[in-house]
Amino acid sequence: MNVLYCGDKNIEDGLIISVLSLLRNTTSPLNIYVMTMRCEAQGKLYEPLCSSFADFMDSLLKKYDPESSFSLFDITELFEKEVPVANMSTRFTPGCMVRLFADCIGQLPDRILYLDNDVVCRRDPEELYNIGMEDTEMAGVLDHYGKWFFRRNIFKMDYVNSGVLMLNLREIRRTRLFERARAMCSSKEMFMPDQSALNKLSQSKKLMPRRFNEQRKLHEDTVLQHFTTSFRFFPWIHTVTVKPWQTDKVHSVLRLYEYDSLLEEYQQIKDRYIEKLKGETQDE
Repeated sequence: MNVLYCGDKNIEDGLIISVLSLLRNTTSPLNIYVMTMRCEAQGKLYEPLCSSFADFMDSLLKKYDPESSFSLFDITELFEKEVPVANMSTRFTPGCMVRLFADCIGQLPDRILYLDNDVVCRRDPEELYNIGMEDTEMAGVLDHYGKWFFRRNIFKMDYVNSGVLMLNLREIRRTRLFERARAMCSSKEMFMPDQSALNKLSQSKKLMPRRFNEQRKLHEDTVLQHFTTSFRFFPWIHTVTVKPWQTDKVHSVLRLYEYDSLLEEYQQIKDRYIEKLKGETQDE
């Protein structure tokens, strides 16, 4: 199974948890691909994931299956050639637009499952991974909130959430979907820029059942749970954002204990990685 993640150094925690959850629920070898970059936006510097982290994750994957792998691609130069200038000052970090450069990486396989780093796997996602993708650019699940407000056809819900996407990169290159989405992000400021561009420009997409990208509340049949921002209406209207690595909030705010064993393993692995980094620093 080929899986793609994207982002800067800040995705390390989520990446460990998400990959661990896949390892617990899949039987086939996992080829994890990560696109990262360095950039500065609104006075903040975003650093790329480092090779030490990639080596550590590759070793972790191979302990589960020697045929699994972890590959890291620094796309800083590509990003600098097509900076999404119109959306560099929005509330969304530049890292969310990194996935739009996937068509530029020749080493990526044609069939690949894209996951945000706050997606946790609960059941084997093979059914999603193996869906027919002929003449289809991408497959995803309707966005929980966006499906009501953003749609090209007022009579049909078709606005997908970009946190879980089954991608056909061969078709995407043919239709130039990502290339056109990058151009739109450069010239037009948008709410959730990469997601909005993909929904507006996609010529062929499949809608999948909610269980493959549960954005609201865990259900018995949930395959992939996406820890997105949600609205709460009591005792006042407010938003709630809790990420998987925020263990205390997962318990106290979400009242969710489903992943306790997973989060304990994540903490142990993170501690090992920190010790590894300390050892490398001392050797220098």
